Amino acid sequence: MQKHKAAVLGGLVAGIVTTAVMVAGRKTGLMTKTLDRDAVDWIDRTTGSRDVIGDTGTSVVEFANHLGASAAFGAALPTLREWAPNLSPVALGTLYGTALYAVNIAGIAPVLGITEGEVQAGPRKAAERWAVHVLQAVVTAMVAERLERQAD
Repeated sequence: MQKHKAAVLGGLVAGIVTTAVMVAGRKTGLMTKTLDRDAVDWIDRTTGSRDVIGDTGTSVVEFANHLGASAAFGAALPTLREWAPNLSPVALGTLYGTALYAVNIAGIAPVLGITEGEVQAGPRKAAERWAVHVLQAVVTAMVAERLERQAD
């Protein structure tokens, strides 16, 4: 499969996987309030969506946004591989996920009011957010590599 298509598909798979991890983590008590719920609350605060489409509808909007972002982040993977061709998918994904976390969650999300900021969130919640971003990027890289190899 063409590397960009594989990377976007990898991002979509990773978006589903990370959503499942966040839902399972919340339901089991292994995770605190996860980023997807922070995003649902932010969507509602900025649009009043819960009054119109309910919590489930707002969650669906957030999930669609999450999948789109995951696909878009996946699209950058082939370029990153060109910059670091000798890194394994796990190493590349870990570095990429850490960068995504630093820019999006530690940097942009608090400015937009999606999150409270990582210092205020505390070490546990910040670590969970970082781990989910690393998981997302590692899954993206591993799935993309697998899809590319199957086409060979």
